[in-house]
Amino acid sequence: MTLLRTAATRPQSNPLSWTTVAMVLVGTLLLAASARIEIPFWPVPFTMQTFVVLALGMVYGPVLGAATVLAYLGQGLMGLPVFAGGGGPGYLAGPTGGYLLGMVAAAWIAGQLVLRGWLANPILAVAAAATANIAVFALGVAWLSVWMGGIESAFIAGVLPFLPAEGLKVLAAGLAAWALHWADQRGR
Repeated sequence: MTLLRTAATRPQSNPLSWTTVAMVLVGTLLLAASARIEIPFWPVPFTMQTFVVLALGMVYGPVLGAATVLAYLGQGLMGLPVFAGGGGPGYLAGPTGGYLLGMVAAAWIAGQLVLRGWLANPILAVAAAATANIAVFALGVAWLSVWMGGIESAFIAGVLPFLPAEGLKVLAAGLAAWALHWADQRGR
């Protein structure tokens, strides 16, 4: 039984099992590591976090995926240096706070789309990742516009430069989740 079948599609009879706790811990470690794969950029750095968030949502499912991202945000809120620029409440209140909160919604959406059959083929899987990624940009730009004095300047600084890299991360996350699903189907 693969991780995909055990996490994203199984009934959650015991959501606080040791396996679930371990999966959340692994997910938060992956998110912290992905924050360190960074190209410094202002006002929001380029990181690999959205790739991990989308993959977690698609592999873990909506509840565990979103819970993992919330646990990660909680670690950062407590001051652990898990974000690209450190940690603490001030970091979430800064320009990247909306993007980080958008990651919770993105993991949830990606997981929901998987439950609705969007892993049936690679094109749908990539479309699921792309659809979920919209939440990151929507909440990110909304919050960034407070910092930058308007939605247009936030869009120009917080979306446009990221589109090529985000396209690659969306493609990679969708194809990775589809490949896991495909391998699971062949193993049955």
